[in-house]
Amino acid sequence: MVPALLLVAAVVLVGSPFVVNGAPYEASMGIVSKIFYFHVPFAAVMLTSTFVSGIASAVYLIRRKPMADYVALAAGELVTVFGIFVLVSGPLWARKAWGVWWVWEPRLTMTLVMWMIFAAYQILRRFGGPGTDVLGAVVAIFGMAVAPFVYWSVNMWRGMHPQTSVVPTLPESMRDPLMWCMAGIFALYAALVLVRARVERNRAALEAAYIALED
Repeated sequence: MVPALLLVAAVVLVGSPFVVNGAPYEASMGIVSKIFYFHVPFAAVMLTSTFVSGIASAVYLIRRKPMADYVALAAGELVTVFGIFVLVSGPLWARKAWGVWWVWEPRLTMTLVMWMIFAAYQILRRFGGPGTDVLGAVVAIFGMAVAPFVYWSVNMWRGMHPQTSVVPTLPESMRDPLMWCMAGIFALYAALVLVRARVERNRAALEAAYIALED
């Protein structure tokens, strides 16, 4: 499955500059508006990954299945990775659209807070020592609980981001390139989750083997 996902991601992402180039410019922002076709998929993957990590963590807490913990860890790492893409591409777009690199509006602030929660999750899992699998799972679930507020914040509180109703109402000339990029980035994300979870499973098995040899 991983090779197929990577192939799809490669084909789509290699073709994405040509697809995006054919999309119309936004009237006020010009070529900078093309960031939209990558910023939005990065954000969608980031939010999806919070739910993957949080749900897998909940499964691990309830059933103590190691594979659930490996998936939670993999997805949590990718929240921070794709979160960086979001937090970098967003200000590049904002500088042209709003005239500033950053404003403390609800969605931006909550996105940063959520990213920091998952960054703390990574530090905890890396340096926390024994028992951090359970504590880390709680942190991941907390991070997942923040994600809906990131999404709905533009509808609940007045901010500078467009509301969630904008994407579904896009004209076909903009919607199709967005869905094209979305498909490629999600395929890449799925492949990365599977590979990282397998790496963590192998690392845990190797560590268990070393402990058994020492005994």
